[in-house]
Amino acid sequence: MDQIDAVVIGGGVVGLACGAELARHGRETVVVEAEAGIGQGVSSRNSEVIHAGIYYAPGSLKARLCVRGKERLYAFCAEHGVPHRRCGKLVVATAEDQHAALARLRERAGAAGVALQPLTAAEACAIEPELHCTAALWSESSGIVDSHALMLALQGELESAGGALALQSRVVGARFSEAGSAELRVQTPDGGYEVAARVVVNATGLHAPLLAARFDGLPAAARRALPRAHFAKGSYFALSGVRPPFSHLVYPVPVDAWLGVHVTLDLAGQMRFGPDHEWLDVQDPAAIDYAVHMQRAAGFEEAIRRYWPGLPDGALAPAYSGVRPKIHGPGEPAPDFRIDGPREHGVRGLVNLFGIESPGLTSALALAEEVRQRLA
Repeated sequence: MDQIDAVVIGGGVVGLACGAELARHGRETVVVEAEAGIGQGVSSRNSEVIHAGIYYAPGSLKARLCVRGKERLYAFCAEHGVPHRRCGKLVVATAEDQHAALARLRERAGAAGVALQPLTAAEACAIEPELHCTAALWSESSGIVDSHALMLALQGELESAGGALALQSRVVGARFSEAGSAELRVQTPDGGYEVAARVVVNATGLHAPLLAARFDGLPAAARRALPRAHFAKGSYFALSGVRPPFSHLVYPVPVDAWLGVHVTLDLAGQMRFGPDHEWLDVQDPAAIDYAVHMQRAAGFEEAIRRYWPGLPDGALAPAYSGVRPKIHGPGEPAPDFRIDGPREHGVRGLVNLFGIESPGLTSALALAEEVRQRLA
């Protein structure tokens, strides 16, 4: 059986960031990905927004890693030529009874070290003339990034540091010993193989809780504490036949952990709206239906017209959807990122990443730092 120092399971943005981080710090590292290309799961189905770090509970992993990750991400993109733009974001209230929520959001952002500028309706409309609002907050450090170019750059970092990427390699289970080594079972189109590793990082997104449940050698208490996977679908609609009215990101006041149907932009200036929020009654990620159904457009139109009354009838066209890897169900409070390392489950060399949804893309480089430190 081949022996390697570190195996990162999952070739999305977080897995590639973890692989590059471990390889840069001297570990012989392989990132194994079940699909035929990188970033085919959650990483390819998001808004590509660089979040400022304004929504998350002070002191939480999401707050800390988003702010740190944003700083590292902008620097990484500049250094590696990854297309991105610091376009800024307006968070808008469309009724006076939402002003208190804006004030709370500004206070929360300040606790995370992120300054938000309060704007009157007139000041916000000076930035975006077609906007309707009663007050707003301006987030200067929000932006957008080409997520696929980012993942290609992370793959390049991994390989430049001596690491490797193995595609069409699905980890179906692992056995961990008390000595701290693991034997992984990997399926490939040609059959499969086993590989031994001293370090294993489970960065499989939607699949992470299900894969962790197939790890032999977890203590009984750690096995009982594994989270249950829940899936929440978010659909996006594109603007069709109409010139985009906005040049900045526009978000409504958030509700709980959902940021509402907002305006996202790509680097070509095209505009999308979304995502909405739909809990899925499925147990297996393979059963997810990613189709965007036109009957959802009515709900989008209602939400959008609160801040853009000029949306023409019939201007929305289905774009794409993504699914968030939740570790809580409907009606339950949204938890923090969950990083289960040796301190949490008692297994040397293992880190499970659970519930890495938004702001996972923004936080990826900081998450990788956190994983490396917990393994150390």
